[in-house]
Amino acid sequence: MIGVDEPLTLACGQALANRLMKAGLSEQLSDREHAPTPRLEQLYDRWGHSGCGLVVTGNVTVDRRHLAEPRNVAIEDGRDRDRLSRWANAAKRGGTHIWVQLNHPGRQANPLAGRTRPVAPSEVAIGIPGAPRPRALTGDEIEVAIQRFATAASIVKDSGFDGVQIHGAHGYLISQFLSPLANRRNDEWGGSLERRMRFPIAVLRAVRTAVGDGFPVGIKLNSADFQRGGFTEDESERVIARLANEQIDLIEISGGTFERPAMMGAAERQSTREREAYFLTYAERVRAHAGTVPLAVTGGFRSRSAMDRALAEGACDVVGIGRPLCIDPAAARHLLEDNCYYAAAGTPRIAARSLLGRFVDLHAADALLDVQWHTDQIHRIANGLNPNPDRPWWLSLMTTVRRNGLAAIPRPRRTASANRDRYPQ
Repeated sequence: MIGVDEPLTLACGQALANRLMKAGLSEQLSDREHAPTPRLEQLYDRWGHSGCGLVVTGNVTVDRRHLAEPRNVAIEDGRDRDRLSRWANAAKRGGTHIWVQLNHPGRQANPLAGRTRPVAPSEVAIGIPGAPRPRALTGDEIEVAIQRFATAASIVKDSGFDGVQIHGAHGYLISQFLSPLANRRNDEWGGSLERRMRFPIAVLRAVRTAVGDGFPVGIKLNSADFQRGGFTEDESERVIARLANEQIDLIEISGGTFERPAMMGAAERQSTREREAYFLTYAERVRAHAGTVPLAVTGGFRSRSAMDRALAEGACDVVGIGRPLCIDPAAARHLLEDNCYYAAAGTPRIAARSLLGRFVDLHAADALLDVQWHTDQIHRIANGLNPNPDRPWWLSLMTTVRRNGLAAIPRPRRTASANRDRYPQ
C-alpha cells in the first residue's frame, strides 16, 4: 500500500525519496536588488533537512518590475548565478531535491514593491480595496513574458537547482489568462477556454525547450477561482487533460485567489475538514484526466493517517505541506518517523474585533495576518532562530505594516474604489 514513505520516480527520471513535498511559501528574503541572500541559504539548509522528498521555493519572479512582495527574488539574466548556486547547494545538503517556483504576479503585483503599473491580460482590477487597475498586455509583451519564463528556467538549471515549477494558480498572471473574469481579450489569447489556455501551454513549452527533456518541469494549477463567473472546476479539468499531453512531470492542485483565498481554507466544508485536504475531492475527479502525470495536493493536510489514506486511495501521488514547516522545520521527518505525528500550523486571529472591525475588513485581515504570521516564523528560521508558536498577532500586524506600508491593511468594502485609478492610462 502506497504511503508517504514510498519513493516516486518522475517521467524525466528524477527519483523522489518519499511523497512529501514542501510547497511554495513566499519568503521575502532577497536583497534590495532582488538577489538571493545568506538568510535564504540558512532557511533552505533547515528545510533541506526537513525530510521532504521535494522542496519547492516560494515566488521567484521573472520580471523585477512586477513583484508580488517587496523582497521577492527575481531571475531575468545570469547576474546572480553564483548566489543562486549557493541557495541551491544549501538545500541539497540535506539530500532533498529543490525546485524553483517561477511566477509573474500580473495584476496582483504589489505597486509599492515594483513601483510600476501592474499588467494583466485585460484592464480588470482585483476586487480588493485600493487595488490599482492594471494595463492590458500587448501581443508582443505576451510573447516577451513567455520568453522570460524560459530564460529564468534555463538559469535555474545552470545554477544547480533540480527542477522548476510554473505558478499557474492563486490569481497570478497565468491564472489570470485562464480566468474569464480577468481575461476579457478578444484576440487569440482570450475568449474561449481553448484560447485562454494558450498562454500557460506556451509558457510550459517554452520552458521545456529551454531546459531540455531530462530536467523536471511542474505546474501549480487552480482547481477553481471560487468566484461567480470565474475559472471553474469543469474548465480546470479540461486544462489538466490538455496539460497531460504535454511533457510535464508534476501537477500541483491548489485553488483560490487573493480575493477568495481558498488555499487558506476559505472554502472549507465539513467533509473537507474530515479528510483534511482542501482540494482532495477535486483531485479524485481529475485523476483519470491527468493520465500518468503525478498529482500533488497541497492545503490542509496535517496527520500522517490522512496523508497515507489519500495516497492509498489514489486521490494524489504527492502530499504538499507548507505552514507546518514554518512551525517545525523538521515536520516531514517527524511524519515519516511517527505515524501519530500531527503537523500543526499556526492559527493567528485578530483580537478586539468589534473595535477593529470598524476600520479594517476582518475576514481579509485574518487571511493576511495568517500569511504574515507564518512569514515571521520563516524569517526567524532564516535568522538562525527557532520558530515561536506563541508570537502575538499584533506583532505580525506591525511587521506587515513595516514590510508593505499601511496600504497593505484591507479596509472595509465601502472604500473599495478609493485608489483604483491611481495609475493613469
